[in-house]
Order: sequence, then C-alpha cells, then structure tokens
Amino acid sequence: MSTFVPPPATAAWAHEHARQGFEVVYFRRSGDGPRVVGCTTAVEDGRTWTVDYDISLNADWVTRRALVTGRSEAGTRSTVLQADGTGRWRVDGAPAPYLDGCLDVDLESSAMTNALPVHRFRLPVGVLTAAPAAYVRALDLSVERLDQDYRRTADEGSRQAYDYSAPAFGFRCRLVYDEAGLVLSYPGIATRAA
Repeated sequence: MSTFVPPPATAAWAHEHARQGFEVVYFRRSGDGPRVVGCTTAVEDGRTWTVDYDISLNADWVTRRALVTGRSEAGTRSTVLQADGTGRWRVDGAPAPYLDGCLDVDLESSAMTNALPVHRFRLPVGVLTAAPAAYVRALDLSVERLDQDYRRTADEGSRQAYDYSAPAFGFRCRLVYDEAGLVLSYPGIATRAA
C-alpha cells in the first residue's frame, strides 16, 4: 500500500504544451484535514486567465469544500462546491446529483488536484480504481462530472507512478509522484518546478 510523507509548505508547477503558465500552492492544516490554497495563471489559445482556489479536505483527503475564483477578460466569477464526504455535492448552494459518488474536486487549471485521489486510495502496485471527480473548467468555472481511472504501477525509486486515464478527453499518461504524493511529471500538462 502507498504511504506519503506530509506535504511541503509550498509547491509549484510550470504548465507546458496545453497552456503556458504557472501554478503555486500552499498547504495548511485546517479542522480535521489539509487545506490547499493555490493559484494558476496561464495563457491558453491566446487567452489569459487566472484561477485561485481554496480547497478543504478531511483527514482522508476527501474534498469537503472548494472555493474557486476565476479572472479573465470577461471579468471575475466565483463558484463554491460543498461535499458531504460521502459523494453528495452542492454547487453554489444547489444540489448537484450529477456529481453523486465523486469524492474529489479536479480543477482543469491545476496539476495539484491529481494528488487528491492517490492520497485517498493508497493503492497497492497493480491495482486499478475509478476516481470520478467534480471537474471545474478554467475559463467559465462550469462544473461537470469527470470519470477517470488510476492504476498504480511499479515504484520508480522513492517515486510512485500511476497510469491515468480520462476517457472523455481520450487522454492517457503516466503520472509520477514524489514522496509527499504530489505530481512531479504530468506529461503534456505540467512539470513540478518547486
């Protein structure tokens, strides 16, 4: 089974290929679990945008609340996702049954949010599991369900690797994580910078 050391106080990623930009995150303790506060700034398809996020997790790294604020030339908007920890969600106060069964938030703008399911699952090598997530788009902050899978592969020294797939996007890659369970390499998307 996988185990991780506590996350560092801060981490950062340089985005690549899909967009140009940078993500910085800070980890804090809050209530019974981690709190993750971060920001991504980017240029994508000639458009600039910024996404700020504040995600509260329980002790098992299950998302309980996410405040996401986006800025672009169209203006500023925010959305709040609240979860009961058992797979039921509210988006801006309204029930969101299309997210039933999701335990994670996954931000299109963030490489960090791929840490949430691997912390929660603690998979042994060779095991595949589904990890549907409440997926928040970068430009308009729309929220949809994203079905995705993680399969733990053989460790690479002190690093853990997972074969990741998101069928809706026809996307597959191998994600490599550090000893704190943070993505080091997200092919075509981001590389850990700090």
